[in-house]
Amino acid sequence: MEIGIGLPTQVADLDGKTLVTWAKRAEEAGFVSLGTVGRLVYPNYDDLIALSAAAAVTERIRLTTSILLAPLHANVALLAKQTASLDRISGGRLVLGVGTGGRDDDYTASGLPVGGRSQRLAEQVEELRRIWRGEERGLDGPVGPPPVNIGGPPIILGAFGPAALRRLAGLVDGWIMGGGTPDMFLDRGGAFDRAWKDAGRPGHPRKLSLAYYAIGEEAREEAISTIKRYYAWLGPFADRIAAGMASSPEMVKAYIEGFRESGCDELIFAPGSGRLDQVTLLAEAVA
Repeated sequence: MEIGIGLPTQVADLDGKTLVTWAKRAEEAGFVSLGTVGRLVYPNYDDLIALSAAAAVTERIRLTTSILLAPLHANVALLAKQTASLDRISGGRLVLGVGTGGRDDDYTASGLPVGGRSQRLAEQVEELRRIWRGEERGLDGPVGPPPVNIGGPPIILGAFGPAALRRLAGLVDGWIMGGGTPDMFLDRGGAFDRAWKDAGRPGHPRKLSLAYYAIGEEAREEAISTIKRYYAWLGPFADRIAAGMASSPEMVKAYIEGFRESGCDELIFAPGSGRLDQVTLLAEAVA
């Protein structure tokens, strides 16, 4: 199982210098990927812009939106251009995780309907693929630039509802769980496996998960505050998310073992604190 690390984009009001330095240190530490957690109505950085900054100061590490709330990007041609641009600038390192999110206010703030999100997401994935393959859209031809690889970057689904799985399992390259326990991953990942087979897909999908972490007492206290604020819309369940984060090297190792046994291909540890020492502390814990 591969290990990635999140950019601290869910930490409110983080300064840009920290974000860029974090990306450089993550690559130096040997993590396979950088992930971002997407929201609109929140004082955090945009996924694609944050990963573009990371792309400029790194060379090898994958850049994963985990996840981008794709239905908020109503202009799919523009989204195709933005993602292809990032993919090309980074040398083909983009992994596009997409989902619908659960907060209605992100849609209200965008002037978009809340209903029909999973159907719209499926339509977007199909349209992205067509544009990335070079479908002509005007007198000057296709929307460009072309992605590094034919067909565009891998697309990973960040949803687990039955309707979303039914509509999208045949269109995406894999699935990601946005936080939770290894047991939850085993259950929800199994549902995606079944949807994948029902869609007639050969082989096995790539499956990823997020897991929150903060190592050290001060970082832990910051992370509890960050997670509770970020997930305040979930009410008391936000406390459970905060309580479940890996807050010691021992817990990090236990999460790695648990997710590996549950069939996870890549585990991205999402930071609850923007302290730069968290990159080194996590690298030491997973070594």
